[in-house]
Amino acid sequence: MDADRRARAFQEHHKKKHIMWWTCWRLLAVFVLLGLPVIAANGNPDETPPADRYSEALHKALLFFNAQKSGRLPKDNGIAWRGDSGLSDGSDANDDGLVGGYYDGGSNVKFHFPMAFSMTLLSWSVLEYSAKYKAVGEYDRVRGAHQVGHGLPASHVQFLRFHHQSGLLYAQLVTHLSGTLIWASGLHLLQVGVRRGSTAAHRTTATAGTGRRTWRRDSGGPRRRIHPVLPRRRPHLLKEARRRRNHNIQVRARAAGPEDARVPYSRGQPDVEPYYNSTSFWDEYMWSAAWMYYATGNASHLSFATDPRLRHNARASVNNVDLSVFSWDNKLPGAQLLQSRTAAHVPQPRLPVRAVARRLPERHRTGDNMCTYFSGGAVNFTKGGLAWFMLDKDKGQPLQYVVANSLLAALYANYLEAVNATGWYCGSNFMSANDLRAFATSQLNYILGDNPKKMSYVVGFGDKYPRHLHHRGASTPDDGIKYTGTGGYKWRDSSEADPNLLTCAMVGGPDRDDGFNNSCNTGGQNEPTLAGNAGLVPVTGWGCGEGAEAVDKNTMFSAIP
Repeated sequence: MDADRRARAFQEHHKKKHIMWWTCWRLLAVFVLLGLPVIAANGNPDETPPADRYSEALHKALLFFNAQKSGRLPKDNGIAWRGDSGLSDGSDANDDGLVGGYYDGGSNVKFHFPMAFSMTLLSWSVLEYSAKYKAVGEYDRVRGAHQVGHGLPASHVQFLRFHHQSGLLYAQLVTHLSGTLIWASGLHLLQVGVRRGSTAAHRTTATAGTGRRTWRRDSGGPRRRIHPVLPRRRPHLLKEARRRRNHNIQVRARAAGPEDARVPYSRGQPDVEPYYNSTSFWDEYMWSAAWMYYATGNASHLSFATDPRLRHNARASVNNVDLSVFSWDNKLPGAQLLQSRTAAHVPQPRLPVRAVARRLPERHRTGDNMCTYFSGGAVNFTKGGLAWFMLDKDKGQPLQYVVANSLLAALYANYLEAVNATGWYCGSNFMSANDLRAFATSQLNYILGDNPKKMSYVVGFGDKYPRHLHHRGASTPDDGIKYTGTGGYKWRDSSEADPNLLTCAMVGGPDRDDGFNNSCNTGGQNEPTLAGNAGLVPVTGWGCGEGAEAVDKNTMFSAIP
């Protein structure tokens, strides 16, 4: 395949860079410890996975969401060792609407902030890559495999409920401390973590907006009624998104002086802050406003997203590598990519909006963000070829950053081609859409087995993959015993393979030296997360469906007058 040849060329180029830098800096060995932006060819086999293996990886990646469901499970859930759980969630708060949703990782905790980000990624991919999903027969599964209740994905039903009638947004269920101290399968306690911050509210606003777009009828075809209530649910999603955004703006307008109400949702929350700490909320404003524009066609959302004051507070014009890495915490690169899509792709008949869109400053920032992925950029690579987006962070879950940013690279390549753009400049170097594809392909191949360990980091994919995860449900057998206290530690500390295979889970990933310790106690490397697997699904979807239309040029803009 052309993409595979480009990926190998991409790797060979970095091998030459490695030799050059090693010669120049060998006398200053102390700097080698910081890592070099290279890819050594000896960590990559000659053969790369063909397209049908991407389809297999996509199929398995989708199963992860079935394994992580909370609440009452459907009969066709597909994970034999999973059962109903968390059926009393919300009872302590006198709110039975908190049953459902997804557990984030292996600790029986529902973190709603990264959950919302995860669902937005899935919805975005359905909007852009519907043809690819259909080409491999996975379209309905991506769009509807996570249905519970009234025919909507578990997440979107859940987010309609998380916003309590009192105006409070539930940020977390189950204390992480309880999930850490007690090792058992299916133990679900309630801990309501509520904060007056804007971060989680804006994140779920974007989720409701993308959910509404995802569940519209297919363009150019008959209505696809997955469930009779869907036509009623779509307006509900949009109404809820508008209500949350209006509430957020009211909070923003009231905020004044040193007692500013605008704080990240995790501030002062000891059960959230150490695990999913939000470092800013301004990117959430840009992210949610961009999606509200696509969902409604209302130009006021576009004006809000491009307000110079908002851009200043979000540091949208600052050249900082931390701000160029897309993740559950930093939506700025995603918001900038959405704005660049608006600038370049609004269909021609919509000239007034197109005239406004062409003035969007973010249309050039996306190219600057992409430049960090290549030679001379700020992102380093392991010797085996993995882009190390974690920068100076020591948390051992690099793959969730890899798939999220590979998705942006793939989307940007498709956006360039959709308007017949040949590429852009990184300084004096011209970069093309082929370079973006080569980057995304090399990262996906690394995850699926083209790495120094010769192992897949997706459980159940290939012959060699992690067998002992940091996951209570996978590691605890169904032996009829309800473990309390430290009783389940023997399963956490066991060296045996998990009794329940979590087929489909992408784990945290290797370290900076491409090493991997497959032990349940190495939580970062061996714990799968919702955000990580939500990034894996669209990247594998992009990699398969050869011959299908790259992106749907019209669906994203169908609401724009």
